[in-house]
Amino acid sequence: MLQLPLIQQALAQAHEKKLVDELLNGSLRNLDICGIAQNALLQMQESVRELQSVLRRRRGDESELSSEIKKYLASRKAVKKAIHKALKEMENKHSSQINEEHVTMLKEVEAVTFTAFESMLLVISGPKTPSKLSSLPLVSKIIRPKRVACEEGVAEMNEFEKVDAALSTDKTIKSENIFGLQDQLKELELCIQDLDEGLESLSRQLIKAQVSLLNIVN
Repeated sequence: MLQLPLIQQALAQAHEKKLVDELLNGSLRNLDICGIAQNALLQMQESVRELQSVLRRRRGDESELSSEIKKYLASRKAVKKAIHKALKEMENKHSSQINEEHVTMLKEVEAVTFTAFESMLLVISGPKTPSKLSSLPLVSKIIRPKRVACEEGVAEMNEFEKVDAALSTDKTIKSENIFGLQDQLKELELCIQDLDEGLESLSRQLIKAQVSLLNIVN
């Protein structure tokens, strides 16, 4: 859209500078949200790999495993807190009060991107209220990475929730349950990898869009 001459002319000759400034701010906001999601996934990836390492190295040492599980849950708590804080700030800053036709089209693109990020962050952290997750239509597309069967319903737990449930209900995992936990952690690791690859690609596109937008305005 930013490459269309009609859009470029409309932005360059916008009658109200406030509209263009709002568009620029929205672009920066989405870049910030992308960074928050990437940092959350990186922290999760490190925690998963540390727990996997303990499982492979000392399968019979339940005390060491219990300690690593506590570290994982503490890391998850920190990630959830950071994400819910970011989501709250996103709600306060998000605005769609803009009325010039061509700028409005770009604003709608920004709004869709914003909603996609909100959905992804809720998938990673889990909602504060159960009804919040199911109310987001984009979750059904984000929640299942390409390696996971797409026919599974949205109401079913995603990979983050499965591992949370397994570790929270029994913080002293028995040796006979380790193989099942390893499988769940592997699925979570693949899910994180898929989301991270998508975010990396999207981040590059957001940066290109921001640069294009600044060049047009200038």
